Amino acid sequence: MKKITKEVYRKWYEEMLFWRKFEDKLAAVYIQQKVRGFLHLYNGQEAVLAGSLHAMDLSKDKMITAYRNHVQPIGMGVDPKKVMAELYGKATGTSQGLGGSMHIFAPEQGFYGGHGIVGGQIPLGAGLAFADKYFKRNAVTLCYMGDGAVRQGSLHETFNMAMNWKLPVVFICENNGYAMGTSVERTANHTDIWKLGLGYEMPCGPVDGMNPEKVAEAVHEAVERARRGDGPTFLEMKTYRYRGHSMSDAQKYRTKDEVEEYKKIDPITQVKETLLEKKYATEDEIAEMDKRVKALVKECEQFAEDSPYPEKSLMYDAVYEQEDYPFLPHKL
Repeated sequence: MKKITKEVYRKWYEEMLFWRKFEDKLAAVYIQQKVRGFLHLYNGQEAVLAGSLHAMDLSKDKMITAYRNHVQPIGMGVDPKKVMAELYGKATGTSQGLGGSMHIFAPEQGFYGGHGIVGGQIPLGAGLAFADKYFKRNAVTLCYMGDGAVRQGSLHETFNMAMNWKLPVVFICENNGYAMGTSVERTANHTDIWKLGLGYEMPCGPVDGMNPEKVAEAVHEAVERARRGDGPTFLEMKTYRYRGHSMSDAQKYRTKDEVEEYKKIDPITQVKETLLEKKYATEDEIAEMDKRVKALVKECEQFAEDSPYPEKSLMYDAVYEQEDYPFLPHKL
């Protein structure tokens, strides 16, 4: 595995803090109705992405996830200003404002969404891996899902085929405990989600999803297995989200005390403590990072505010029209 150095920890801190503040800004502008529709925030789960990126080869590996998908493309190299603009529905966004919050998409950087259908990305992730194996690209796909999506039949069908064909894919369940608003304990007879892999003889296991170093180690092992041609892995990242399922979530299924308890193991705080304990950064250097993050978030907001909305004609360009389609009234 790539060594986890002082520079890596500094990068983790600044990137995770930026993702957190970027999402906090989205929450603020959502209340102002500048961002519409649904909005699913990633606060608390940043270590899963930070550790995963460290284990990937961003020159060829791919990522696909569900609708909590704003910061992943940024981690993959997408300009955060374009992501913010997409959420605003602006023409300068990743999909010219037509995708919105749940459908960020940037294949040039290896990011394939952003999918609004629960579990819909799971077979697609295997499909990306199938293509890589078919064309001998030696690339690996990381396919993320929430704890609610593992109840979908598509997961089981995909696991079966992925093992049968030894596809280069790593399935990652980000178990934040509640799916939309129902605890794992109430949705299944088992609480160890990773054990679903056992039924397919798929290598699987639990991971501390609040610690980027633990995530990096587990994902590295899985990625290397896939790259060798030994097939998929299923990892359950035990993590937690501080905000509701979406902005409309009243969060009546959990207590404020529970949320505060998890904040004691906040991934950003953990990384900051490591920076100070190992003298990887001084308080002044951390303050400088904080300042840069704040300025970049402001820059993203200003870019989105100043960008134009797409022309209405663009919507027609995205709709398929077959001129010789039979049975239309004028044809009768």
